Amino acid sequence: MGLAMVERKAVTKETAARYRRSSKKGKGLILDELCALTGWNRDHARRALRQAAGPPKPRQPRRQVLVYGPELMAPLRKVWATLDGPCGKRLAPFMQDIVEALERFGELELGPRERELLLAMSAATIDRRLDGARRGLELKGRSGTKPGAMLKHQIAIRTFSEWDEDRPGFLEIDLVGHEGGDPSGDFCQSLDMTDVATGWTEVRAVKNKAQRWVFEALQAVEAALPFPLAGIDSDNGAEFINHELYRYCQQRRITFTRSRSERKNDGCYVEQKNWSVVRRAVGYLRYDTDAELAVLQELYGHLRLWVNFFCPQMKLKEKTRQGARVTKRYDVARTPYQRVLASPKVSAKAKATLTRQYQTLNPAQLKRDIGRCQDQLLKEAKLKEDRRVRKMA
Repeated sequence: MGLAMVERKAVTKETAARYRRSSKKGKGLILDELCALTGWNRDHARRALRQAAGPPKPRQPRRQVLVYGPELMAPLRKVWATLDGPCGKRLAPFMQDIVEALERFGELELGPRERELLLAMSAATIDRRLDGARRGLELKGRSGTKPGAMLKHQIAIRTFSEWDEDRPGFLEIDLVGHEGGDPSGDFCQSLDMTDVATGWTEVRAVKNKAQRWVFEALQAVEAALPFPLAGIDSDNGAEFINHELYRYCQQRRITFTRSRSERKNDGCYVEQKNWSVVRRAVGYLRYDTDAELAVLQELYGHLRLWVNFFCPQMKLKEKTRQGARVTKRYDVARTPYQRVLASPKVSAKAKATLTRQYQTLNPAQLKRDIGRCQDQLLKEAKLKEDRRVRKMA
């Protein structure tokens, strides 16, 4: 019995070195071989081999190679801040375009190696590097829509079969109120219009919800669009459901549809822009003076260029459900300008005009102009509040 044990130990000791060097599959074969020779089960044989081999050699810690050094953080933050802090999946596909635009106007200076590394950054790396700079802000709004029942029976509820959603020109429209929590009296409104196919967004400030101002703003948007207006879809507010707009659409052969009552998701494309474009730019204060209206109009002049030419967006391609799990897949992030250029249904002349305009735009200067207008809005709001306090004193 003692001799048998000695033989087992000798065989185990000789096998241990070979076991340590082997692959996973090789180790399994060695275990089978040792179990057949000694009569051990696999757990005991594995333990005996580990003991015979002795403690493993300590691994040398892997030296981390820092590819994206601290010298890249300043230009990365500059690009990120210019685009108003997008996530990595939106920023990475647009990195080359925004870097070229900033370099064209001397807003960004990069060496060849820095430029190469910045353009090579993946979306995940961008998110990790900017994690400390991110700030969350969640604001909730309110609806000021009053129903316009007079023409509702004549204006059809939108069904997707009536709209060619791959063709630029079909827009969802909505009003965003700037009442500051006090819905009494007149206050400024923002007419928000978003093209379903390209995400092209136009915003115009109006004095109040009167049909006259809304209709004039809609005409101004139609003149500024880079493609013909083919259809509009509104909520059931009286500022849209009226004879003037209805006749205008009939005369110009513009498809006019409306959403279902109390179904805000029917206008999901424009509803998301109410937050990401309008509310993020002007907030939730009350704007009800001519001075504030003038500042809003100037701000939106800069904002429309910045959003449409320099803000990449992702569109939902498919959504699948397996039980309680919902999987969403998005396309590669592109700006509305890039989507217009990629559309075969937009004329070459319109694309050439947009391209010339794009070459003249400095995204950093647009962002500074937007910030200047935002500061002026806050200043006007403070002056108005000071006047109110003095009046009450």
